[in-house]
Amino acid sequence: MNPNTPVIVGIAHVDQRDADPRSAEEPFDLMLRAVLKSAEDAGIPNLLPSSIRVIRGLWPYRNPAAGISEMLEATGAETALSPYGGNFVQSTVSQSALDILSGKHNLIVMTGAECGQTQARAAKQNVDLKWQTFDSEVDLHIGSEVEMRHEAEKAIRLGRPIQVYPIFETAIRHARGLSVQAHIEQVSNLWAGFSAVAATNPNAWIQEAKTAEEIRTPSAVNRPVSYPYPKFMNSNNNVDQGAAIILCSVEKARQLGIDPSRWVYPWCGTDAHDHYFVSNRANLHSSPAIRIAGARCLEMAQLSVSDIDRVDVYSCFPSAVQVAAQELGLDITQPLTVTGGLTWAGGPLNNYVMHAIVRMVELLRTSPGERGLITANGGYLTKHAFGIYSTEPPSRDFQHDEPQAEIDALAKCNVAETYQGDAQTEAYSVMYGPNGLDKGFVACQTSAGARAWGVVTDPDVLTDMVANEYIGQPVKLKAHAASF
Repeated sequence: MNPNTPVIVGIAHVDQRDADPRSAEEPFDLMLRAVLKSAEDAGIPNLLPSSIRVIRGLWPYRNPAAGISEMLEATGAETALSPYGGNFVQSTVSQSALDILSGKHNLIVMTGAECGQTQARAAKQNVDLKWQTFDSEVDLHIGSEVEMRHEAEKAIRLGRPIQVYPIFETAIRHARGLSVQAHIEQVSNLWAGFSAVAATNPNAWIQEAKTAEEIRTPSAVNRPVSYPYPKFMNSNNNVDQGAAIILCSVEKARQLGIDPSRWVYPWCGTDAHDHYFVSNRANLHSSPAIRIAGARCLEMAQLSVSDIDRVDVYSCFPSAVQVAAQELGLDITQPLTVTGGLTWAGGPLNNYVMHAIVRMVELLRTSPGERGLITANGGYLTKHAFGIYSTEPPSRDFQHDEPQAEIDALAKCNVAETYQGDAQTEAYSVMYGPNGLDKGFVACQTSAGARAWGVVTDPDVLTDMVANEYIGQPVKLKAHAASF
């Protein structure tokens, strides 16, 4: 075996629950605790990484890796930070594997954490969280920030994930020819399956299995958020969770005396993105990037999807899971998560996939020889990353590919930014506010095949939109106002 073959040797999940925001640990504390726990998992009492890589979160730190380096007394360790995006954990694993394979590094630590519950409680109690800042510059920025909102989307203030992913959901419903009722039953059954997995995951934030009926039925604890999603179909960001992963070369693992039964190999990885603007996508119910990059990852591993034993499909919203399953050829009636997903296991924003990899490693260690697939998603079903893992070493050196040119060559939908006149409804979402139905966002197609956007505020129309199918209905646009 190539002595520079990358291998995961240490993992950790940490959390804090029911903490008073005045005394709660901050995200850096969770990161440090996770890093130390991952070293314990690997059996490395004196962890001295050559690079420390942190996944960006909702905290004020400019360079948290520097603080971790100081606490570990890892003098000279490279410090790195990713941008925002749920894809960047898997992307960073792939980059780290390449860096180890090339000999640039021989031991890399990845970590990340969020304290969403603490932040929510602090805001409610008017508590000022005096978190550290770590103001030095990082040595390495992994990836870059990209604008993902078209001017036409900005014009109607469409941009929050809870506004956009339900639009994909209604498009999926129509593309599959399902009635409103049949669709919500199918989606709630899918989410009940995720909940059942969370009930068996000791790391999950919510370990009480929910029924499909509980998930789809609005209640005092399951308020409507954005049609067709109640709260139980949204990512659960109010969690305090951290994780860490240690990667090193096989040669370094042997030098450190790490038990080979703890080793899990990353075999290969891919990255790609769909057209950055939702407005430009050919349709709102598919993802060419998932299809092409996912297939490429399997091809490099010399596997078919039927050869995969365990999978974790990124699950911020049900639409993301359904699109990925369709494009990868996965059966939505089979388990598509190892954690329980972002609703039930916990959705610590950009760092969720690190928890998915941690859980995947735990399970692969108990089932030697099995293969696991991780999928990751950032933006509005925009940026995608894939990775395959096993306790068995790969038949060839770690591989990585970005089949972006093939995706960029695909057709783009034209956008009619200031269109006024008749159109046809393509997809929509309806938002709820404190007093009930608030407004609807409508994606429309003009007679020329361009995409235009409109907003509905008529209470009677909104009430009907959450009960009946509006896709395919004629709509009139005037100054971004949509009327039926």
